[in-house]
Parts: sequence; structure tokens; C-alpha cells
Amino acid sequence: MFHRSSSNRHRVPWNKGKLMGQKLPLSMQEIWSIRLRLQNIGNLRDLALFNLAIDSKLRACDLLSLRVSDVASGKKVQSRAIIRQRKTKRPVRFEITARTRKSIEDWIEAANLAENAFLFPSRLSNSPHLSLRQYARVVESWVSSIGLDSTAYGTHSMRRTKATLIYRRTKNLRAVQLLLGHSSLDSTVRYLGIEIDDALEMSEQIDV
Repeated sequence: MFHRSSSNRHRVPWNKGKLMGQKLPLSMQEIWSIRLRLQNIGNLRDLALFNLAIDSKLRACDLLSLRVSDVASGKKVQSRAIIRQRKTKRPVRFEITARTRKSIEDWIEAANLAENAFLFPSRLSNSPHLSLRQYARVVESWVSSIGLDSTAYGTHSMRRTKATLIYRRTKNLRAVQLLLGHSSLDSTVRYLGIEIDDALEMSEQIDV
């Protein structure tokens, strides 16, 4: 009979006690509040990470495994990039806005990162780049710093934020599907939760 070791039996999952449902996207005001705070305290790594997370709309695993060469040529960060997603094995393109490019270039220079280095290396010796757990803690610190309930937000908030803003502004679901790298529109609809949002929006416009 198989018996679990004592260490396994008493190991506490890192996400125990955390709300693991669909996470909220950030609003424009919340984006700027976090961005300005990171600028004011001079946290170059987190500012680059935050800006790129919003722009790229990548899953956390893909964002954290980016190397300098994925987004930059020499010391110059490109305006667009393409990677192959780990989950789907499908390529996805993303834009890197001027503000994000500047923050990444500042971070690369300050950290003296080589071209083949991970863009966001870990400070822990057992991990070559930021781990999902470390990233989750960083995101939690961002949202908590501006007074948001950290249980309502998470790493997927970063992926959902710009996609949600684009959909709300354009209602172009196909464009959002391509930007997220989803294989079907149904996946995008479920991911953004837009059916209920649109239904409520229409309902609010009718006063009976």
C-alpha cells in the first residue's frame, strides 16, 4: 500500500485560501495608479513587467519565459513581437507600445541583461526566471498598493485587462480572439465573460 510521506501530507498549496475563480481586469484608472506608483518608487523591473504584461496579453507562463531576444534587437526593443504559446503551441503576435518599450529598455540596461538572458530573471538560485508563484505575489502587491481587494485580481487580470478594454471600445470579438491567441471565438467569449456583460449593458438601457 502506498503511503504519502510526512512532508507531502503536511505541505500547504501556495494558493490555499485564495479565490481562484475568474479574475477581474483592471480599469484605465487602476492601470495608471499602479504605473505611477511604480514610477515614483523607481521599481524598474516591476514597471517593465507590468507594462509588458498589459501590452502583450500573454499567459503568465509565456510572459515569464520571455528572453531579451524575444522583444529586442540589440539594445532596441521592437514595436511588435511574436512567440509560440506553450499551452496551444500556436504563434501569437503582440504589440509593445512606446511607453512599454522605454520601460523595458531602462530595465535591460539597469539589470545589464544579455541578449539570451531571461527578461525577468529570478533572484532565487533554483529558478532561472520569475516563477508563477513569485509573479502572483508581485501582482498581489501591485493591486494591494492601490487599495484593491487582492483576492479579486490575479495574474490573469494582466492578460484580460487590455483585451477587455479593446472589446469594450470596439466590440470586435475577432480582433480580441487573434490578440489572445485563442483557437475559437467561443473561447474568447468565455474568457472575457462578455455575454453577460453585454446583456446587462442592454438591460440597463431599458427603464421599465
